[in-house]
Amino acid sequence: MYFHKKICSGGTPVSETIFIGGGGEGYGVPQELLLKYANRHGLIAGATGTGKTVTLQILAESFSAQGVPVFLSDVKGDLSGLAASGTADFKLHEAFTSRAETIGFSDYSYDAFPVTFWDLFGEAGHPVRTTVAEMGPLLLSRLLELTEAQEGVLNIAFRVSDEQGLPLLDLKDLQALLVWLGQNSGEVSLRYGNISKASIGAIQRRLLVIENQGGAKFFGEPALDLADIMAVEPDGRGRINILAADKLMGAPRLYATALLWLLSELFEELPEVGDPDKPKLVFFFDEAHLLFDDAPKALVDKVEQVARLIRSKGVGVYFITQNPDDIPEDILGQLGNRVQHALRAFTARDRKALRQAAETYRENPRFSTEDAIREVGVGEAVTSMLIKKGMPGVVERTLIRPPSSQLGPLDAGARKAILAASPMSGKYDVAVDRASAFEMLGKRAEAAAKAAEEAEAKEEDLSATLQEYSAGRRYSGARVGRSTARPQRKAPSIGAEIGKVVLKELKGTTGRRIVRGILGGLFKGR
Repeated sequence: MYFHKKICSGGTPVSETIFIGGGGEGYGVPQELLLKYANRHGLIAGATGTGKTVTLQILAESFSAQGVPVFLSDVKGDLSGLAASGTADFKLHEAFTSRAETIGFSDYSYDAFPVTFWDLFGEAGHPVRTTVAEMGPLLLSRLLELTEAQEGVLNIAFRVSDEQGLPLLDLKDLQALLVWLGQNSGEVSLRYGNISKASIGAIQRRLLVIENQGGAKFFGEPALDLADIMAVEPDGRGRINILAADKLMGAPRLYATALLWLLSELFEELPEVGDPDKPKLVFFFDEAHLLFDDAPKALVDKVEQVARLIRSKGVGVYFITQNPDDIPEDILGQLGNRVQHALRAFTARDRKALRQAAETYRENPRFSTEDAIREVGVGEAVTSMLIKKGMPGVVERTLIRPPSSQLGPLDAGARKAILAASPMSGKYDVAVDRASAFEMLGKRAEAAAKAAEEAEAKEEDLSATLQEYSAGRRYSGARVGRSTARPQRKAPSIGAEIGKVVLKELKGTTGRRIVRGILGGLFKGR
């Protein structure tokens, strides 16, 4: 119902294809995406207002109908309409049906699709969480915009966490461990390299910024189970996972890092499947330029590696951005299925980018690709899909098919009802805070503080005894012997003062500052 029920050129049954669009007079042959090449990744590009969001919507619909789960981010808040059917009383109904007739989409009809809503902040969807340890120092350094020296300190923190059995689950775990490193920088530096308190302070300030942006909700447990975004409904349709990103876009670095983390988790956890008949999951990365803006080479190399190898895990990745120039060349070359909406060329730089974009397509002798990219209207695109043996097809001008689901966002009541009926309801809604680095370091400090108090009490007894002895009072020989057997200390007690500091730190308003205990440290072992 949601794919073209004809035989495409070359005799491939349409059950193995997704219909993208076609054309009338002046347009090329119908464009269809071969499912067995859908994991070869893709690109949706074009200036603002040219139709990228609708193209994303129709691709999500089509993959779902073919039994392929989808993960996408809803940057504008428009894509929640995938959960509701389009209607004949919609103002664009006539335009949609006319477009379907023009491009030969005879099976066009309205329908809703199975949707799960997610939200890093846990407000407009089920919470998405990961642990600090799962994100790792590379992505976390990117999120915090750390210098090389600061990233080195963060790597040391992760190493100490692993070796000493101090789990880093949420931000307070990392903050506590960094405080400990600062208090013990001399000892730790001898083993791992220099740790400056200035670097630790800079990292702590960056963590505070992320916390103020609401990012603390992203770190913790229960962490997201990848199986929950790869579900297929009993009727055979793939579930569409929609990440609410309209508010998240206020913290663009958090947005990009969260999506890259999820992509990396898929790469690390999924088994090899070779060349499947269709993807196990399709991942749409909207506003992809945010991933690469000022990204260090190590991170770009990581993304390139993931893009190159994750297709063997059955995952197709589709980058969505305004200009193909936003994507590094080595990654752009791996994006075989392309839908290019109009690009504007008002400046010399724009014209250069337009020319470069045109050069990445297999030429069509019927028209100039550069002119076509400049001239296509809203809902039209210049397209190229992989064909036999994974070769890029000839570029074509294409009218994109209309969506079957609702165009525009759901109302608040409908969204709330879908969340309540979701199979994920209750699984992630309540955060779990089990014992980890923060609590473990806290217990050590409490034990040290208790030992300090006991030492202070004994010292006070000793001081009283010595005062009585000096006053000429008589004591039993056993007690005098015990008293004189221990060295005299100055009062007030240094141990008592340290104990007071420990207790003060533990009871501070932030509840997140840990100092080193006087009776031992991290290197006592697990």
